[in-house]
Amino acid sequence: MYDLIVIGSGPGGYVAAIRASQLGMKTAVVEKSELGGVCLNWGCIPTKALLKSAQALHYAQNHLDYGFIIEGDIKPNLNKIVERSRGVASGMSRGIEYLFKKNSVDVISGYGKIIGEGRVEITSEDGEKSISEAKSIIIATGARALSLPFAPVDGEKIISYRHALVPDKLPKSIAVIGSGAIGSEFAYFYRSMGCEVTLIEYLPSIVPLEDDDVSAQLSRSFRKMGMKVMTSARVMSVDTSGEGCEITVETKKGVEKITADIVLSAVGVIPNTENIGLEECGVVTQRGKIVVDTFYETNIKGIYAIGDVIATPALAHVASAEAICCVEKIAGLDATPLDYDNIPACTYTTPEIASVGLTERALKERAIEYKTGKFPFTASGKASAAGERDGFVKLLIDSKSDKILGAHLVGANVTEMLSGIVVARKMGATAKDLIHSIHPHPTMSEAIMEAAASSHGEVIHI
Repeated sequence: MYDLIVIGSGPGGYVAAIRASQLGMKTAVVEKSELGGVCLNWGCIPTKALLKSAQALHYAQNHLDYGFIIEGDIKPNLNKIVERSRGVASGMSRGIEYLFKKNSVDVISGYGKIIGEGRVEITSEDGEKSISEAKSIIIATGARALSLPFAPVDGEKIISYRHALVPDKLPKSIAVIGSGAIGSEFAYFYRSMGCEVTLIEYLPSIVPLEDDDVSAQLSRSFRKMGMKVMTSARVMSVDTSGEGCEITVETKKGVEKITADIVLSAVGVIPNTENIGLEECGVVTQRGKIVVDTFYETNIKGIYAIGDVIATPALAHVASAEAICCVEKIAGLDATPLDYDNIPACTYTTPEIASVGLTERALKERAIEYKTGKFPFTASGKASAAGERDGFVKLLIDSKSDKILGAHLVGANVTEMLSGIVVARKMGATAKDLIHSIHPHPTMSEAIMEAAASSHGEVIHI
């Protein structure tokens, strides 16, 4: 008998298991595939390895700008790039295996299904079934790529992110449907590799969850590198009967046909909640997602759910935070509910995007009085020295309290700058607090201080 069984070993599942072990619980993880889940093996980590290769290629191809002379053509070696990415992912997966051993977490290989109170049936790869029991169960089965109904993923002409991670050759052209983080990152990668890329977004702007100014900057950067960007564009059909793909797109200007060798479907994900025993146990779901309370317990006592299977942001760091909160509540600690208004989000294109809090669009919709502070990287000494002048830091400040309502960054390495703002928001810091906190020079992060100063009319360097 275990104290806790976790179904799934992604950023939610493995963090839950390790934290539970730290708190003295006898814990097991049920995993049907690689340890680390999609994030470590087919998502967050390997994509960042690919994007790092794209960045390195960019520097090499622009060697003269940085004072180097390289003889001969500089071309990507796709096999080596993919091999490096897979190696990074494998190393991370082995790291989870090490952490489980270190923390005495049992790993049960197989497909987990809840078959009653505290009981999980595990079906191994060869079809053998066994049953494990626990006082509590956490569902952390994650999500998978969603297919368009008229353009199902076939792994050849219409691909998902998993196929996009391990191409055996580069297509001459690719159309990417959906411009969220996944779509935009792969659009950038394939364009960096020399492919003709068309990025198609149904909504009026790419990366539509971001602030409008950020979306506009990324769109300019993408177009500058030769990418075709289409917004307010509805994909009506994808015809794969010919040699390549013909995509019919409805825009404000009318119907347009686009051709591409392959299509990457990046229109979102769907939670893995089927066939895990929810219906049999009476666990309530809504639109395919599991309904939970503040501390992630379902309507059935002792069964919990975290991560992409519930209606919270489908982000790895959110799943990890939910895991810790959930386990600490199970252990009887005074757990603190998550503040979903202070969740950071990052997109690892070039330039990068990092944001937290409300967008300017949302503030206007809610009729909240605010002031804006903005500092462009064109005025940053460090950005100029690095040759990375695209982008800015934008802060949205409450007109009455001077607190930070939102922060929207686009530029080189801004994903590494966001955490300080997240902490500042959690601590209730004001724009004046940022102004009077000395930032090191020369750094990209000085732009945060300057943006805060801009909101008070005190900016120095513009």
